[in-house]
Amino acid sequence: MPGLSYPHANPDPVRLNMQDDTAIPELIGMTALEIRSLIRRKRLSVPELLESLENRVREVEPCVNALPTLCFERARAAACAPELGNTLLGGLPVPIKDLENVEGVRTTQGSRVYQNHVPDQSDIVVAHLEANGATVYAKSNTPEFGTGGNTWNHVFGATRNPWNTSMSVAGSSGGAAAALASGMAWLAQGSDMGGSLRNPASFCNVVGLRPTVGRVAANMGTEILDTLSTAGPMARNVRDAALLLDAMCGHVSGAPLSLPSPCTGFLESACSPGLPGKVAYSMDLGITPVDSQVRTVMERALLQLEQAGMTLEEACPDFSGLHEVFHVLRAREYARNLGGLLAGHADVLSPNVAWNIRQGMNLDMDRIDRANAHRVTLVGRVQAFFGRYPVILCPATIVPPYPVTHDHVEACDGQSFENYFQWLGIAYAWTTALCPALSLPCGFTDSGLPVGMQVVSTSYDEGTLLSTASGIEEILGIDTSPINPRITQ
Repeated sequence: MPGLSYPHANPDPVRLNMQDDTAIPELIGMTALEIRSLIRRKRLSVPELLESLENRVREVEPCVNALPTLCFERARAAACAPELGNTLLGGLPVPIKDLENVEGVRTTQGSRVYQNHVPDQSDIVVAHLEANGATVYAKSNTPEFGTGGNTWNHVFGATRNPWNTSMSVAGSSGGAAAALASGMAWLAQGSDMGGSLRNPASFCNVVGLRPTVGRVAANMGTEILDTLSTAGPMARNVRDAALLLDAMCGHVSGAPLSLPSPCTGFLESACSPGLPGKVAYSMDLGITPVDSQVRTVMERALLQLEQAGMTLEEACPDFSGLHEVFHVLRAREYARNLGGLLAGHADVLSPNVAWNIRQGMNLDMDRIDRANAHRVTLVGRVQAFFGRYPVILCPATIVPPYPVTHDHVEACDGQSFENYFQWLGIAYAWTTALCPALSLPCGFTDSGLPVGMQVVSTSYDEGTLLSTASGIEEILGIDTSPINPRITQ
């Protein structure tokens, strides 16, 4: 079945028949691990779970526009499979970002070019998740081709932040983050190039993890190895995110560079919270301004960690030249992957997408070679840094949630940005450096908007990353339970 879509042309949020303090249904408020336990003990069936979830979506989705395409009929059919109970996820429902093909379900990539596209085959990441027991019931909203730090597109409109519906959820996995925060998902698949798992997690008070490239199998695109983009998990807490990463990882036929599953599962690492003896921290990585509200929340969180016994040292790698490197390599990706659309579809592509493609087409080989060479040097400096510190902490985003009507952040702390994505540098620094990075809820601004802390480790060491993040999560004690959307105009 192609999947049903809510009409979201109206930019104003729909008022719900509930108040902010209306009780959250019991199943909706549980963690993914608690839900899986109920399924395994046969205290709950997957069809019953889907019914509860569909009721929640019916109540909340018109307000936040996080899951514009639904496929509950397909999910119920999958829930009848006899082998589902023996899988890792056991039937846990998972929405898929609208950049990934799901067989028989409308998949638009947030673009009018593909607004009526219904694929006949699922992408590898989706097939692998379903093989491990994920039940796909929805597609989550994304900006066109995942482009930008605000989740809106011309097909479905803007996704709104459940913490304040006049605010953005960031991007590009914004639909996934909003669904988690508002109780329309327990787990969610997303993807990340310049922070697309981490920025929405920060804005929505959930967890988003960008794993090491190769950790999650993916379709081969126009190049054998894409080292900028990767899929990853989102959840409301670290252990749930680790569970989903276990279900996403592993070598898959058709993805020859995908990594085998580690000997120690990621959930096992997350269930062994620990704090390294010495941890680095930086407010700005030496490359970006940071909003005073974010600094204040981060400082409070770091003080809590120090009081709990963590030894913190202010330090960070040398990221000089980062912005040029990322700008060039990102533009090259757009030209290579989407360049063919410019001639025939320039009139329907968003300005940001068209600009990125043109930037890539205007590159010469000398500039590309210089960017690649500088990246090698940068990665070497970062790897040397992690020889001294197992983990570094920094903000996940440099601003709290901003108005949903703004395309991007133009300036911060008195400093203007050169383009529409440079405000994301504190996230794409770690993309460029090939490091796994996790956004963890760490507090709220005075107006009640979420702020995320980024926890980063060296390449291929998601185990240390998850153990540390789990330990920090316990110390900070941030409530990440789902909320009813807080509607403002």
